[in-house]
Amino acid sequence: MESTIGAAPTVSVIIPTLNEAENLPHVFAELPEDLYEVIVVDGFSVDDTKEISRRLRPDVRIVDQERRGKGDALRCGFQAATGEVLVMLDADGSADPAEIPRFVRALTDGADFAKGTRFHRDGGSSDITPVRGAGNRFLSGLVNVLFGTRYSDLCYGYNAFWRHCLPALDIDCDGFEVETLINIRAARAGLVVAEVPSFERPRIHGESNLNAVRDGGRVLRTIIRERLRRSTRRPALAPELVLEGLGARVPSS
Repeated sequence: MESTIGAAPTVSVIIPTLNEAENLPHVFAELPEDLYEVIVVDGFSVDDTKEISRRLRPDVRIVDQERRGKGDALRCGFQAATGEVLVMLDADGSADPAEIPRFVRALTDGADFAKGTRFHRDGGSSDITPVRGAGNRFLSGLVNVLFGTRYSDLCYGYNAFWRHCLPALDIDCDGFEVETLINIRAARAGLVVAEVPSFERPRIHGESNLNAVRDGGRVLRTIIRERLRRSTRRPALAPELVLEGLGARVPSS
């Protein structure tokens, strides 16, 4: 797999962290060499997350989170980013940083938003539990019915998009429901969405803050809120789903 992304576009990688000092050496070691900037958003860590980040990558940008939660962390990171492409990358080692060129290529091939999926050819997961998998399928199906999308993986945090799309996403949530919010608003804004196969690995050290029942409920409430939000009229420019590797674009409705 590629280890670099070429000369253009400039790519900012945003990594939300909360006590991830043990995992960051593994994540940083796999980052492509020619990234424009790496932004670590720290959510009140009590370990050496900041110090380890600076030691591993002297040019890293550290952003202190304003509130708590993954959604707030990503919002802070996006606001600080200056690259043309913004990549969301988890700090626990579950996402493979070497896949970043695949996401960037989907964008340079014409997509506005590159959405990682574990449920497509060349994707997969060695971490997702049966409960989480069932919940993801239900919630993905619900969003597809309500918003006319064809998403195969709603609740996956590995995504990338052009920075100029940020106003359309308008992130205003704090928790793990942020991926659902972003995916729905990308569709409602008429963005061209590319599903990119990705393989999810188990967290390397520590325990996840994700709670399937609690956070699944937050995702469901987000879906309902977005369905009732403003007009339910479909966007004038219907979003497309680009199947990475197949060379086909399938209208979402």
